[in-house]
Amino acid sequence: MQKGNIGVTTENIFPIIKKFLYSDHEIFLREALSNAVDATQKLKALARRGEFEGEMGDTTIRISNDAEKKIITISDRGIGMTAEEVDKYINQIAFSSANEFLDKYKDDVQSIIGHFGLGFYSLFMVSEKVEIYTKSYKDDAKGVHWSCEGSPEYQLEEYDKKERGTDIVIHLDEESKEFAEETKINELLDKYAKFLPVPVAFGKEQEWKEDKMVDTDKDKIINNPEPAWTKKPADLEEKDYKDFYKELYPMGEDPLFHIHLNVDYPFNLTGILYFPKIRNNIEIQKNKIQLYCNQVFVTDSVEGIVPEFLTLLHGVIDSPDIPLNVSRSYLQSDSNVKKISSHITKKVADRLNDIFKEDRKQFEEKWDDLKIFIQYGMLTDEKFAERAKNFVLLKNTDGKYFTFDEYKELIKEDQTDKDKKLVHLYTTNKTEQYTFIEEAKSKGYDVLEMDGQLDVHFVNKLETDLEDASFKRVDADVLDKLIEKEVSKESKLSDEQQNNLVPVFRGRLPEDGSYIVSVENLDEDALPVMITQSEFMRRMKDMSEMQGGMNMYGNLPDSYNLVLNSNHPLIVNLASNIDEEVGGELKKTDEAIEPVQKEFDEISTKYADKKEEDLSEEEKQKRTEVQQKLDELKAEKENKLKSFGKEEKLVKQLIDLGLLANNMLKGEDLNKFVKRSVELLEE
Repeated sequence: MQKGNIGVTTENIFPIIKKFLYSDHEIFLREALSNAVDATQKLKALARRGEFEGEMGDTTIRISNDAEKKIITISDRGIGMTAEEVDKYINQIAFSSANEFLDKYKDDVQSIIGHFGLGFYSLFMVSEKVEIYTKSYKDDAKGVHWSCEGSPEYQLEEYDKKERGTDIVIHLDEESKEFAEETKINELLDKYAKFLPVPVAFGKEQEWKEDKMVDTDKDKIINNPEPAWTKKPADLEEKDYKDFYKELYPMGEDPLFHIHLNVDYPFNLTGILYFPKIRNNIEIQKNKIQLYCNQVFVTDSVEGIVPEFLTLLHGVIDSPDIPLNVSRSYLQSDSNVKKISSHITKKVADRLNDIFKEDRKQFEEKWDDLKIFIQYGMLTDEKFAERAKNFVLLKNTDGKYFTFDEYKELIKEDQTDKDKKLVHLYTTNKTEQYTFIEEAKSKGYDVLEMDGQLDVHFVNKLETDLEDASFKRVDADVLDKLIEKEVSKESKLSDEQQNNLVPVFRGRLPEDGSYIVSVENLDEDALPVMITQSEFMRRMKDMSEMQGGMNMYGNLPDSYNLVLNSNHPLIVNLASNIDEEVGGELKKTDEAIEPVQKEFDEISTKYADKKEEDLSEEEKQKRTEVQQKLDELKAEKENKLKSFGKEEKLVKQLIDLGLLANNMLKGEDLNKFVKRSVELLEE
């Protein structure tokens, strides 16, 4: 028997390993299995080269457990080790590497957490004792038993082992005893060993016998050693890709498309990425890409490793060129990772472009589900955005799809404004904005449907990227203002009549909002009253909501424009009624206002060149008195008009019609509107 101390300079490396790596202690099983896989594949390589001529036999890796004794055993029939190799690889290299690693990161504990490639010494995170029973494949090799109880001291002795290979026996400590339970082992195997390239057996297959499930003699293989991504695309059919998706996500819906990655230059990269159907929350769908190294699971937290927008995809990426023995923060800055990330972006864009060209009908059918990926990519990755311009689609309210160039041709004749800008009208809700959409269509305009989760941001990007283009929501203003032409319309009302209409309507407006009343010269057949919200304000508030209200616009009250059509018969008649019923009183007030206004204008002109501090108290008082008198007379006129409006049922009815068209009339107000409609009809 050989006894000795492991060659490490740290006084006691094992407590350090336990302390710093404890949060990630479950990786011990992945590491032990990876070593077993490596030993098995090395033996197969030797056999291919003719350096091993013995019987290969069954190379299944087997796991057994004893929950009561807190023991897990991992057995392989791989290359095995001699006593000299155990001393070299376990006592010297493995633990000295551990020591170097801990010394390097002693001041940065977070660099250790989540580490991959910790190797054999990671077993001591969870154990009070580790044993190795091994026998080399070499002729006349003798079995070896190595053991260590969590200190630098070890024992190495000869052991009568019959078969080639290695058994690792892990005696778990009290804090980690859950890892010896069958359910926990199955959970970890499903996470880390699902696609290991060598069969892994844990437990036995079961069958129904005598009213219960009983074990059979057949090993239960827990992994798929030849997953779809390891095969050539030419050898796979559509069904194979769908079956593999079900293997990855048993509860998921069928994906939209898949992209098979198969690159061997300038780096090695394989994998299959899927475009899933996304229903609501983007965040829910993230972290679905699994990163592997030679079929060994590394992580499903791939932000920074793959482009941001591709974190919405599902699937597998496998590359031996990704350095796995360093922290993820290092991974994200590694040049190979950046090349791989850039290549995946290009591959995704090329594949989407091919699908668009080869089967546009299918592409359009899936566009509503697909567009969130493409928009997210265009918003977060300029290189992808440039490529995506070839296949990104715009959808109108008739359900037709267009490329940017196709849509430009469709609308350029009718929807180019007086400043030569191409105006894209859009809706965010076909039902709520139906009235505005129909009016736009009646003018020969086309309306885009932009009701997706990212459309608010996407519209901003399009305005930046597309030359001489603007996007305006169809209810952001009256049509003549949304697409302004050189020709302006005349009004049937005088300026005085238009001015009088404003306070008449202002007196009947809802109190739960901020309204600006204006009069516009529109077509006779346009609506008499419209309620709009400015494009800028609404867009800013929408973006604020997406960001959780984290900007100044999120706290502002909703502001609306109440637009009166000065050429609609109802508004013209209302202006005539004002003249008939309160015109005389208004004329008297105007006659009283005229001299006061004249006096105020004269004072303002006289004092225009004087600074405030140069005015005498008498001059200031005179100006104030005239100002107050003028304000009182104007307020008197406004109150007369407001009083008229409050008594006039038609005014409230027209306002409510505007609210109704905007889906803003509800509850008691809606009930009153219905009753008032009946009364007006009866009159």
